Amino acid sequence: MNKDEIKGVAKEIKGRVKEAAGSLTNDEALEAEGARDRVEGELQRDLAEARRKLGEAVETLGEKIKS
Repeated sequence: MNKDEIKGVAKEIKGRVKEAAGSLTNDEALEAEGARDRVEGELQRDLAEARRKLGEAVETLGEKIKS
């Protein structure tokens, strides 16, 4: 897991906490903000993971070409 994946997971967790807090306090704005943060975090994590996997694949391909 790289730095961007960790940031995405952190944002996702922060969003889940905000969603729960908004739900408990009947604060629709906070709940919506939490949902947005959660989705942004999921997207950030997924994009970072895809970028990392692509880099690993390119590295593996480069090693195969050298051999």
